[in-house]
Amino acid sequence: MYTYLALGDSYTIGELVPMHDNFPHQTTALLRKQHFDVADPVIIATTGWTTDELAASIREHNIRETFSFVTLLIGVNNQYRGCSLDNYRQEYKQLLDQAIAYAGNKPDHVFVLSIPDWGATPFAIGKDGKKIAHEIDEYNAACKEITLNDKCQFLEITESTRLNAHNKDFVAGDGLHPSGKEYGIWAERLADMVAKTLKQ
Repeated sequence: MYTYLALGDSYTIGELVPMHDNFPHQTTALLRKQHFDVADPVIIATTGWTTDELAASIREHNIRETFSFVTLLIGVNNQYRGCSLDNYRQEYKQLLDQAIAYAGNKPDHVFVLSIPDWGATPFAIGKDGKKIAHEIDEYNAACKEITLNDKCQFLEITESTRLNAHNKDFVAGDGLHPSGKEYGIWAERLADMVAKTLKQ
């Protein structure tokens, strides 16, 4: 049986959507449809977490086993709180190293999702959307660079969140977080990447 560890924040737990609609559970369901025997995902994620808070929780969980594949999506709260990009780069690299270890030291079994642009959502009306988008782009550029340098896989989902941010079908009730429909887009792309890797 394949095992899956999902590390992140509100975008990983699926704030305000049923658990089966978050992207880790939708990805698992899609892999099962492709006849992969995948256990329910183990999720370490909480709304509001920054990189250092995720790292602290990973230490507290003290997980000893390894997993068939790992996902990591973190950084939006660093940007939201005005943390420095250099600080993010340093703490993200440490989290990615940890994710690789959890994937049995197989970097290509670690899948990193880009940070969504919350500045495009109804929640951000009245805020400086261009500034938020620019900072999210900077975070994602750093994230992608580190991810690819470490031979992990990078999945770009930010543009989808920008395109669908004002369509109520793709946004949760708080006007900020994605709905299950948006998570479904991520899950389809992710499941294809994971399936290709697991077949190798």
